Amino acid sequence: MRGLFITFEGPDGAGKSTQVHKLSEYLSEKDIPFIHTREPGGTAISDKIRSLILDPEHAEMVDETEVLLYAASRSQHVKEKIIPALKQGYVVLCDRFVDASIAYQGVGLGVSVESIKLINEFATGGLSPDRSYMIDLPVEIGKERMVARNQLDRIEQKGTEYHEKVRQAFLELHDHNQERITLVNGDNQVDEIFHVIKEDFVALWDNYCKNNK
Repeated sequence: MRGLFITFEGPDGAGKSTQVHKLSEYLSEKDIPFIHTREPGGTAISDKIRSLILDPEHAEMVDETEVLLYAASRSQHVKEKIIPALKQGYVVLCDRFVDASIAYQGVGLGVSVESIKLINEFATGGLSPDRSYMIDLPVEIGKERMVARNQLDRIEQKGTEYHEKVRQAFLELHDHNQERITLVNGDNQVDEIFHVIKEDFVALWDNYCKNNK
C-alpha cells in the first residue's frame, strides 16, 4: 500500500516550514506513520548539494548549473528516502518539490519550463505529490520575515523582481493544478493557516483510508 506524498510550496518567508512542523505534530498525535523532509536536501548527498546551491559565495553559479544541482539533489532524495517511505505506507511531508524548480528556476530565472519538467521527470521517475499546500504571501512581507529571521541564502538574496516572478509562477501553478494544489493565505495567523491545511488533510486521509482497506 503506497503512502501519501504531501508537499509544501510558496514564496520565501510564507511560513511553509512552520506548517510542515504543525502537520507533523498532528500526525504524531494521531499515530499516523510519517516522515518529514525538505528540499534541497533530505539525505547526506542531497544536503551537500544544498550547501553548494545556497551558499552566497557562489554568486557565479550559472542558471543551468542551478537547475541541474536541484534535480541531482532531488533524484537522490526521491530514490533514497521518499520512495522507500511511501512503499512502507508512510505519509511523506516534504518542504518543496518540483513546483519550486518550475517557479524559481523556470519562471524566476527564465530557463525553459519544459526543459525543467523533462529534467525533473527523469530525476524523480515521474513521482508527483498527492497534495500540495501552496502558502501564498506578498513578496515584501516575506522579505521582512526572512531578514528578521536569519542571514539570507543565495536564492533569498535575489531582487524583488525575481521574487515577484516566483510568486506569480506559484499562483499560476495553482490555477492549472487545482485538484492537487490547495492555495492558502499565508498572511493569516499561523493557527488559521493550519486549520485550512488540517481540514483538507483530514478529508484526504479519510478518502485514502477508505480506498486502502
